[in-house]
Amino acid sequence: MDSRDNDDGSEWPDHDEEALEAEESEWPDHDEDSLEDDDDESGWPSHDGETLEDDASFDASELVSNAERKRSPSSSEPGMTDEELLEVLETLETNITVVGCGGAGCNTINRLAEVGVEGTTLVAANTDVHDLVNANADEKILLGAEGRKDRGRGAGSIPKNGADAAHESRHDIRDAVEDADMVFVTAGMGGGTGTGSAPVVAATARETGALTISVVTMPFASEGRVRMENATGGLSRLREESDTVIVIQNDRLLDAVGNLPVEQAFKVADEVLMRSVKGLAELITTESFVNLDFADVQTIMGRGGMALVGIGEGEGDYRADNAITSALQSPMLDADISTATGVLVNVTGGPDMSIAEAEGVVEDIYERVDPGARIIWGASVDDDIDDEMRVMLIATGVTPRNLTPERHDAEQ
Repeated sequence: MDSRDNDDGSEWPDHDEEALEAEESEWPDHDEDSLEDDDDESGWPSHDGETLEDDASFDASELVSNAERKRSPSSSEPGMTDEELLEVLETLETNITVVGCGGAGCNTINRLAEVGVEGTTLVAANTDVHDLVNANADEKILLGAEGRKDRGRGAGSIPKNGADAAHESRHDIRDAVEDADMVFVTAGMGGGTGTGSAPVVAATARETGALTISVVTMPFASEGRVRMENATGGLSRLREESDTVIVIQNDRLLDAVGNLPVEQAFKVADEVLMRSVKGLAELITTESFVNLDFADVQTIMGRGGMALVGIGEGEGDYRADNAITSALQSPMLDADISTATGVLVNVTGGPDMSIAEAEGVVEDIYERVDPGARIIWGASVDDDIDDEMRVMLIATGVTPRNLTPERHDAEQ
């Protein structure tokens, strides 16, 4: 029969119920009596209770021994001991290296060393030997080829000099980052060493396979047009060499803290740079009641493009609402967050913080971003915090407002 002639259009042949009932089964029929009479083919003899009691040859210890052997792990069975699992865990620990480039980058390294960052290696890289001597780092790299007369004397505020020096020390840079899973590159854009060397360090880190996140500051408008142009060019190169670049605009910080003396203004910029790196690194390296791991961060930050950070705090009965509002309205988060391709959120509170409060922060962010954006969050407890909550969010794939040299002209 041609299956195409079926009424239902199916390619399967028709069967009526009687034909199906009449077909011989591949399995033999058994009635209940025959099942009771059949010998058990399982390999174990059948015994009723009386037989077990009367059988003088029955040895219960043999059954117990057999059962214990079945429960005991053997080399052929799957499963790992706790010691073996711990060995695997050690191989999965995320190695994080922070490289500070130039003066601002080395300042960040010093602040990180001062406050402490769990599970990170701190590296200072500079063309100025005096700054490098004072750096509090696990490893120090004097950029520039040995034998050069100007080695150790800085880059003269010329980014090309900083880039050339970094290229000449690329072997040392690679040695410093080759074992890292994640590398943070920190610098202040606009000068010579940081602007020129940071893209070289980032490129070297990515060549080793590390997730490379650059965290940089843009200069104050008062520092002049040339410095802003240097910074813009350096940022463009850094974006090409990094998976994600977190940009902190110094002028936006001034909007938050008001008029400050120059020295204090730079210290505020260094502090924000430090807190951004520390907060992101410790999302991975510290235990929390809502954990983030390296894979989570890689999901958001891998090829995240340009990113901005918002930091907020709140206290009292409405601490969660106040913290997220403060973070979203942070001058540093100078972009339309609804366009973000990803958002990474870190919520920190005291021992009395509830999971509902932390979830409320994240739900607020969900309502503000594109439904297709990836949102990953973690929450941790800080015993030193009393009746307070802190929120740090990093939005990736956004375009900062006013990130052009022309802004300086407009404000003159």
